[in-house]
Amino acid sequence: MEFVDLHSHSTASDGTLPPAEVVRRAKEAGVVGLALTDHDTIAGLADAAEEAGRLGVTFVPGIEISAVSPVEGGTLHILGYCIDPQNDVLREMARQLIEARDNRNPQIIAALQKLGIEITMEEAVVQAQGGVLGRPHIAALLVKKGVVKTSKQAFDEYLGTGGKAYYDKERLAPGDAIGRIRQAKGLAVLAHPVQLRTQNDAQLQQVIKDLVDLGLAGIEVIHSDHGAAEVEKYAGLADRYNLLKTGGSDFHGSNKKDINLGVANGRRVPREWMDQLLAASRK
Repeated sequence: MEFVDLHSHSTASDGTLPPAEVVRRAKEAGVVGLALTDHDTIAGLADAAEEAGRLGVTFVPGIEISAVSPVEGGTLHILGYCIDPQNDVLREMARQLIEARDNRNPQIIAALQKLGIEITMEEAVVQAQGGVLGRPHIAALLVKKGVVKTSKQAFDEYLGTGGKAYYDKERLAPGDAIGRIRQAKGLAVLAHPVQLRTQNDAQLQQVIKDLVDLGLAGIEVIHSDHGAAEVEKYAGLADRYNLLKTGGSDFHGSNKKDINLGVANGRRVPREWMDQLLAASRK
């Protein structure tokens, strides 16, 4: 059986490996199909596509967009698959979102400094190693400085929602995110639904139904944050609402050291899901 990974990140957003290297690592992991889904940017797609073509890996151009969550305290990310990287609407959206991210980083650094932590923007930029600076890089820097022991602790105490140095970024309305993906000839998929942090199954179903009404095409069933119960639940919801099933590791390189390409919490994503995604994009 052949396997794919439809959720990965590079230095174009908050990963630690260049786009082409992500593709090479996927090939080494035995993955036959890969989607690069960097946060709010399409900057890495060309390099990844070129390397995938050279190595014979089926490449799915993607993006992961942060949207306003309908659940208080939850996170809503929308994956866009089979997008046209040359689409003007998509390119302008990505430009605006990256600009907003760039404006956020100094606010986080300033908040950490007010807490008495010796940290500078210059150090954070160096930590990003030429990539787009994001919170995982700041978290890694906090670990390096001994402020926290792990990246997870950095997010829990300082950088995540409700953290001491948390500073929110600009997010699109869910319908806007889905609409722009569709304008770019792509398919919109709900990323890691467990991160919505819905209070119960009824609330989860309502969120998904509302997203379907806005044009949602799929749901990420397999993910590194999903256990067996979540995989079963989301697969059932995909069938109930006639949604495509997708899955991936959410690989970030050394920013998430316990996550490897091609494997998501011990599970692998069947090639069939990618083939169905590609077929749907051609309709």
